[in-house]
Amino acid sequence: MAASGRPRRGAPAEPPGSAGAAGAGARDSGHARVDLVENSSIAAVQSEQRFTTVRKKAFPMSLVLDSAAQDLLFREARTANSFSDEPVTEEQVQAIYDLVKYGPTAFNQTPLRITLVRSPEARERLVKHMAEGNAAKTAAAPLVAILSADNEFHEELPQLLPHFPQAKDVFFAERPVREQSALLNAALQAAYFIVGVRAAGLAAGPMTGADFAGIQKEFLDADHTPLMVVNIGKPGEDTGFPRSPRLEFDQVITTV
Repeated sequence: MAASGRPRRGAPAEPPGSAGAAGAGARDSGHARVDLVENSSIAAVQSEQRFTTVRKKAFPMSLVLDSAAQDLLFREARTANSFSDEPVTEEQVQAIYDLVKYGPTAFNQTPLRITLVRSPEARERLVKHMAEGNAAKTAAAPLVAILSADNEFHEELPQLLPHFPQAKDVFFAERPVREQSALLNAALQAAYFIVGVRAAGLAAGPMTGADFAGIQKEFLDADHTPLMVVNIGKPGEDTGFPRSPRLEFDQVITTV
Protein backbone atom coordinates (compact mmCIF):
# COMPACT_ATOMS: atom_id res chain seq x y z
CA MET A 1 0.00 0.00 0.00
CA ALA A 2 1.29 3.48 -0.83
CA ALA A 3 2.42 5.60 2.09
CA SER A 4 0.15 8.46 0.94
CA GLY A 5 -3.01 6.51 1.81
CA ARG A 6 -5.36 3.78 0.59
CA PRO A 7 -5.78 3.72 -3.23
CA ARG A 8 -9.20 3.92 -4.77
CA ARG A 9 -10.67 0.48 -5.39
CA GLY A 10 -9.76 -0.77 -8.86
CA ALA A 11 -7.28 2.05 -9.51
CA PRO A 12 -3.49 1.90 -9.09
CA ALA A 13 -2.00 4.08 -6.43
CA GLU A 14 0.08 7.06 -7.52
CA PRO A 15 3.56 6.85 -6.09
CA PRO A 16 4.43 9.72 -3.75
CA GLY A 17 6.05 12.64 -5.51
CA SER A 18 4.78 11.66 -8.95
CA ALA A 19 3.30 14.21 -11.32
CA GLY A 20 -0.06 12.51 -11.03
CA ALA A 21 -0.05 12.77 -7.27
CA ALA A 22 0.94 16.43 -7.41
CA GLY A 23 -1.84 17.16 -9.91
CA ALA A 24 -4.37 15.35 -7.77
CA GLY A 25 -3.28 17.41 -4.77
CA ALA A 26 -3.74 20.64 -6.68
CA ARG A 27 -7.15 19.54 -7.91
CA ASP A 28 -8.17 18.49 -4.40
CA SER A 29 -7.00 21.86 -3.02
CA GLY A 30 -8.97 23.73 -5.67
CA HIS A 31 -12.04 21.62 -5.01
CA ALA A 32 -11.62 22.24 -1.31
CA ARG A 33 -11.54 26.00 -1.85
CA VAL A 34 -14.65 25.84 -4.06
CA ASP A 35 -16.39 23.60 -1.53
CA LEU A 36 -15.45 26.02 1.26
CA VAL A 37 -16.93 28.98 -0.62
CA GLU A 38 -20.06 27.03 -1.55
CA ASN A 39 -20.49 25.70 1.95
CA SER A 40 -20.03 29.18 3.42
CA SER A 41 -22.67 30.57 1.06
CA ILE A 42 -25.05 27.72 1.85
CA ALA A 43 -24.44 28.19 5.57
CA ALA A 44 -25.17 31.92 5.28
CA VAL A 45 -28.42 31.25 3.41
CA GLN A 46 -29.42 28.56 5.89
CA SER A 47 -28.63 30.89 8.79
CA GLU A 48 -30.82 33.61 7.27
CA GLN A 49 -33.58 31.07 6.64
CA ARG A 50 -33.38 29.87 10.23
CA PHE A 51 -33.51 33.47 11.46
CA THR A 52 -36.54 34.20 9.30
CA THR A 53 -38.23 31.00 10.42
CA VAL A 54 -37.62 31.77 14.09
CA ARG A 55 -38.61 35.41 13.65
CA LYS A 56 -41.91 34.54 12.01
CA LYS A 57 -42.54 31.28 13.81
CA ALA A 58 -46.14 31.01 14.93
CA PHE A 59 -47.86 27.95 16.29
CA PRO A 60 -51.37 27.18 15.01
CA MET A 61 -53.97 29.39 16.70
CA SER A 62 -51.29 31.25 18.70
CA LEU A 63 -51.76 34.61 16.94
CA VAL A 64 -54.76 35.63 14.87
CA LEU A 65 -53.05 38.71 13.41
CA ASP A 66 -51.35 37.80 10.11
CA SER A 67 -47.58 37.86 9.82
CA ALA A 68 -47.44 40.99 7.65
CA ALA A 69 -49.42 42.97 10.24
CA GLN A 70 -47.21 41.63 13.03
CA ASP A 71 -44.15 42.84 11.10
CA LEU A 72 -45.72 46.24 10.46
CA LEU A 73 -46.63 46.84 14.09
CA PHE A 74 -43.71 45.19 15.88
CA ARG A 75 -40.99 43.07 14.25
CA GLU A 76 -40.04 45.41 11.40
CA ALA A 77 -41.10 48.66 13.08
CA ARG A 78 -38.32 50.90 14.34
CA THR A 79 -38.01 54.14 16.25
CA ALA A 80 -37.37 56.65 13.47
CA ASN A 81 -34.58 59.20 13.64
CA SER A 82 -35.05 60.52 10.10
CA PHE A 83 -38.06 60.97 7.86
CA SER A 84 -39.00 61.56 4.25
CA ASP A 85 -40.54 64.87 3.18
CA GLU A 86 -44.00 63.34 2.80
CA PRO A 87 -46.48 65.24 5.01
CA VAL A 88 -48.70 63.66 7.67
CA THR A 89 -52.29 64.74 7.11
CA GLU A 90 -55.06 65.52 9.57
CA GLU A 91 -56.99 62.61 8.07
CA GLN A 92 -54.17 60.22 8.99
CA VAL A 93 -54.03 61.51 12.55
CA GLN A 94 -57.82 61.25 12.82
CA ALA A 95 -57.69 57.63 11.63
CA ILE A 96 -54.93 56.84 14.13
CA TYR A 97 -56.88 58.28 17.04
CA ASP A 98 -60.14 56.66 15.97
CA LEU A 99 -58.36 53.32 16.20
CA VAL A 100 -56.31 53.68 19.38
CA LYS A 101 -59.05 55.31 21.45
CA TYR A 102 -60.37 51.80 22.05
CA GLY A 103 -57.30 50.72 24.02
CA PRO A 104 -58.21 49.73 27.61
CA THR A 105 -57.65 52.02 30.59
CA ALA A 106 -58.75 52.04 34.22
CA PHE A 107 -62.36 53.19 34.57
CA ASN A 108 -62.29 53.90 30.83
CA GLN A 109 -60.56 57.16 31.63
CA THR A 110 -58.93 59.12 28.77
CA PRO A 111 -56.26 61.33 30.28
CA LEU A 112 -54.01 61.45 27.19
CA ARG A 113 -53.89 64.79 25.40
CA ILE A 114 -52.11 65.23 22.06
CA THR A 115 -50.86 68.62 20.90
CA LEU A 116 -49.91 68.63 17.20
CA VAL A 117 -47.08 71.05 16.48
CA ARG A 118 -47.55 72.05 12.83
CA SER A 119 -46.73 75.72 12.35
CA PRO A 120 -43.08 76.74 11.81
CA GLU A 121 -43.37 79.22 14.66
CA ALA A 122 -44.62 76.58 17.10
CA ARG A 123 -41.98 74.12 15.90
CA GLU A 124 -39.25 76.65 16.59
CA ARG A 125 -40.61 77.22 20.09
CA LEU A 126 -40.61 73.48 20.74
CA VAL A 127 -37.15 72.75 19.35
CA LYS A 128 -35.51 75.14 21.79
CA HIS A 129 -36.75 72.91 24.64
CA MET A 130 -35.44 69.66 23.13
CA ALA A 131 -32.19 68.03 24.24
CA GLU A 132 -29.27 68.66 21.90
CA GLY A 133 -29.45 65.18 20.37
CA ASN A 134 -33.17 65.52 19.65
CA ALA A 135 -33.36 69.08 18.33
CA ALA A 136 -32.40 68.58 14.68
CA LYS A 137 -34.69 65.61 14.04
CA THR A 138 -37.57 67.38 15.79
CA ALA A 139 -37.05 70.40 13.57
CA ALA A 140 -37.05 68.21 10.43
CA ALA A 141 -39.88 65.75 11.17
CA PRO A 142 -43.05 66.09 9.07
CA LEU A 143 -45.19 66.20 12.22
CA VAL A 144 -44.44 66.47 15.94
CA ALA A 145 -46.86 65.66 18.75
CA ILE A 146 -46.60 66.58 22.42
CA LEU A 147 -48.24 63.89 24.53
CA SER A 148 -49.43 64.93 27.97
CA ALA A 149 -51.63 63.70 30.83
CA ASP A 150 -54.72 65.69 31.79
CA ASN A 151 -54.91 65.64 35.58
CA GLU A 152 -58.53 66.76 35.46
CA PHE A 153 -59.60 63.74 33.41
CA HIS A 154 -62.14 62.80 36.09
CA GLU A 155 -64.51 65.50 34.91
CA GLU A 156 -65.23 63.36 31.82
CA LEU A 157 -65.91 60.14 33.71
CA PRO A 158 -69.71 60.57 33.82
CA GLN A 159 -69.60 60.61 29.99
CA LEU A 160 -67.08 57.78 29.68
CA LEU A 161 -68.42 55.57 32.48
CA PRO A 162 -72.21 56.04 32.32
CA HIS A 163 -72.93 52.91 34.36
CA PHE A 164 -70.88 54.30 37.27
CA PRO A 165 -70.72 58.10 37.03
CA GLN A 166 -70.04 58.34 40.77
CA ALA A 167 -66.46 57.16 40.12
CA LYS A 168 -65.56 60.78 39.47
CA ASP A 169 -66.06 61.64 43.14
CA VAL A 170 -65.68 58.26 44.80
CA PHE A 171 -62.17 57.53 43.50
CA PHE A 172 -60.74 60.72 42.04
CA ALA A 173 -61.77 63.59 44.28
CA GLU A 174 -58.17 64.13 45.45
CA ARG A 175 -55.60 65.66 43.11
CA PRO A 176 -52.63 63.38 44.04
CA VAL A 177 -54.73 60.30 43.24
CA ARG A 178 -55.74 61.81 39.90
CA GLU A 179 -52.16 62.69 39.00
CA GLN A 180 -50.96 59.14 39.65
CA SER A 181 -53.81 57.62 37.68
CA ALA A 182 -53.46 60.11 34.84
CA LEU A 183 -49.73 59.38 34.51
CA LEU A 184 -50.22 55.60 34.33
CA ASN A 185 -53.20 55.58 31.99
CA ALA A 186 -51.91 58.33 29.70
CA ALA A 187 -48.69 56.32 29.36
CA LEU A 188 -50.79 53.32 28.34
CA GLN A 189 -52.56 55.45 25.77
CA ALA A 190 -49.24 56.81 24.51
CA ALA A 191 -48.14 53.25 23.79
CA TYR A 192 -51.38 52.62 21.90
CA PHE A 193 -50.79 55.83 19.96
CA ILE A 194 -47.32 54.72 18.85
CA VAL A 195 -48.70 51.39 17.63
CA GLY A 196 -51.50 53.29 15.86
CA VAL A 197 -48.93 55.45 14.06
CA ARG A 198 -47.30 52.25 12.82
CA ALA A 199 -50.69 50.90 11.73
CA ALA A 200 -51.00 53.94 9.46
CA GLY A 201 -47.77 52.95 7.71
CA LEU A 202 -45.84 55.71 9.47
CA ALA A 203 -42.97 55.68 11.93
CA ALA A 204 -42.86 57.22 15.39
CA GLY A 205 -39.85 58.65 17.17
CA PRO A 206 -40.85 59.09 20.85
CA MET A 207 -38.48 61.18 22.96
CA THR A 208 -38.21 62.08 26.63
CA GLY A 209 -35.01 64.08 26.29
CA ALA A 210 -36.46 67.55 26.69
CA ASP A 211 -37.07 70.39 29.12
CA PHE A 212 -40.59 69.36 30.08
CA ALA A 213 -41.05 72.21 32.52
CA GLY A 214 -40.36 74.57 29.64
CA ILE A 215 -42.67 72.64 27.30
CA GLN A 216 -45.45 72.73 29.89
CA LYS A 217 -45.09 76.48 30.27
CA GLU A 218 -44.82 77.05 26.51
CA PHE A 219 -47.65 74.82 25.28
CA LEU A 220 -49.72 73.46 28.19
CA ASP A 221 -50.88 74.52 31.67
CA ALA A 222 -50.60 73.35 35.27
CA ASP A 223 -53.30 70.71 34.78
CA HIS A 224 -51.40 68.95 31.97
CA THR A 225 -48.22 66.97 32.63
CA PRO A 226 -46.06 66.43 29.53
CA LEU A 227 -45.02 62.81 28.96
CA MET A 228 -43.06 62.73 25.72
CA VAL A 229 -42.55 64.33 22.34
CA VAL A 230 -43.17 62.11 19.30
CA ASN A 231 -41.84 62.75 15.80
CA ILE A 232 -44.11 61.23 13.13
CA GLY A 233 -43.72 60.56 9.41
CA LYS A 234 -42.62 58.18 6.71
CA PRO A 235 -39.23 56.81 7.79
CA GLY A 236 -36.12 58.00 5.98
CA GLU A 237 -33.16 55.92 4.83
CA ASP A 238 -31.12 56.49 7.99
CA THR A 239 -32.54 54.02 10.51
CA GLY A 240 -29.88 54.84 13.09
CA PHE A 241 -28.52 52.03 15.22
CA PRO A 242 -29.12 48.34 14.49
CA ARG A 243 -32.04 46.87 16.40
CA SER A 244 -31.08 46.32 20.02
CA PRO A 245 -31.63 42.94 21.70
CA ARG A 246 -34.80 42.07 23.57
CA LEU A 247 -35.22 39.85 26.61
CA GLU A 248 -36.35 36.32 25.83
CA PHE A 249 -39.57 34.71 27.05
CA ASP A 250 -37.92 32.83 29.92
CA GLN A 251 -36.28 36.02 31.18
CA VAL A 252 -39.59 37.80 31.53
CA ILE A 253 -42.41 35.29 31.99
CA THR A 254 -42.90 33.44 35.28
CA THR A 255 -45.63 30.90 35.89
CA VAL A 256 -46.81 30.24 39.45
